[in-house]
Amino acid sequence: MTAAGWAGTVAAQESGSSLSKRDETFLRQAIETSMKARKNGNHPFGALLVGREGKILAVAENTVITGHDATMHAESNVIREASRAHGGDALKDATLYTSTEPCVMCCGAIHWAGIPRVVYACSEATLGKLAGDDFLFPCRQIFSRSTHPVEVVGPALEAEAVEAHKGYWRS
Repeated sequence: MTAAGWAGTVAAQESGSSLSKRDETFLRQAIETSMKARKNGNHPFGALLVGREGKILAVAENTVITGHDATMHAESNVIREASRAHGGDALKDATLYTSTEPCVMCCGAIHWAGIPRVVYACSEATLGKLAGDDFLFPCRQIFSRSTHPVEVVGPALEAEAVEAHKGYWRS
């Protein structure tokens, strides 16, 4: 299928998606993890990867500052951790829950890992208003170029997710 064909698939999945109680529970855990990241001296981002049966495969926070590595975003960290612990095939039917819409780099990691579904809280547009508009793009736009469909749900629970960012980026 062409990229244009996948774009239609992504858009169709997006419009038909809603936040279930299960999604709310896991998304709130991602938000809690973002607050933990901030308390641990990192940027306020958190993510978790959940298998189809509801088993948490991995939970990770952003560790860019404490890890001294600009690529240690929560989404990339959770993908690495889940891949090591469960193998790459476990990710092919998992949902990635993240406190903030994935960046371009993390969208690439999601694509290469074959993760079919992403649920996020804070949008890139809201993050841009809070932290500055620095290389931010809507993840749906990026996933529309993916060679496999990625269902995207979000923003959801955005007001809750914004709490972790308040006072962090600007005084």
